[in-house]
Amino acid sequence: MEPRRFHPMSEQTKKKQPPQEQAHQPGREKQMTPRPDFMPRFKGAEKLKDRVALITGGDSGIGRAVAVHMAREGADIAIVYLEEHDDAEETRRHVEAEGRTCLLICGDVAKEEFCKEAVGQVIEAFDRLDILVNNAAEQHKSGGDGPLDIPDAQLQQTFQTNIFGYFHMAKAALEHLPEGGAIVNTASVTAYKGNKELLDYSATKGAIVSFTRSLSQALLDRKIRVNAVAPGPIWTPLIPASYDADKTAEHGSHAPMKRAGQPNEVAPCFVFLASDEASYMTGQVLHPNGGTVVNG
Repeated sequence: MEPRRFHPMSEQTKKKQPPQEQAHQPGREKQMTPRPDFMPRFKGAEKLKDRVALITGGDSGIGRAVAVHMAREGADIAIVYLEEHDDAEETRRHVEAEGRTCLLICGDVAKEEFCKEAVGQVIEAFDRLDILVNNAAEQHKSGGDGPLDIPDAQLQQTFQTNIFGYFHMAKAALEHLPEGGAIVNTASVTAYKGNKELLDYSATKGAIVSFTRSLSQALLDRKIRVNAVAPGPIWTPLIPASYDADKTAEHGSHAPMKRAGQPNEVAPCFVFLASDEASYMTGQVLHPNGGTVVNG
């Protein structure tokens, strides 16, 4: 199939989004106004030709953009999603439009048994797994009178999804990842600068950075690289699902670039880290965050 040509930066990339909110985590992309920009802006170069990538949270937001970008680079895709069937089907359509196969797997990464089953489905469908992208996440604003006034159920659920899920999926994937395979984890700028309204979420993202660095050292002998991407404020369904309408409208305005980033401005980092172009990188973190300078 003839690859799509350069897709210029949209006008939405250059301005704020209107007020809006959603009542359901992790949010629906089809309900966002305007829709996030996820399509690749450049033609592919077969960086991931004939590889198989498993992407958690791949139905929307950054996960969808990563799926489509990796498909354009020649990979077949499996995406894990919680229950957002319409968003997942749209992602599949875009992956297939790039001439690649897309497997949809519905379930909760917080459950270890599901993670094993998901990896098993990928092996059954493709007979291989080369790339794991741990991306699924949830976030909730801290409530109550104090910064640590977080319901115990919320605290446990955030950790189960955001970091336990990464452990479970990596453990299952490592039974199949070959030499030269890659794991790319989604961290966050909040791991480095914190966020007074997202204590539990920020804590999980800090854990992901440490998990990435430690696992990278543990897998050196197997020649499997482990890196991470730490996005800043990106326009994804997680934002209107986490904040009220006014806060959502201001999302990204405090970044040095004065705007939220788009998923297609983040996805190329994942492609790079998963490809042989990053063959001398492991245990590292890339920072598409709109200009915030961080250490690490």
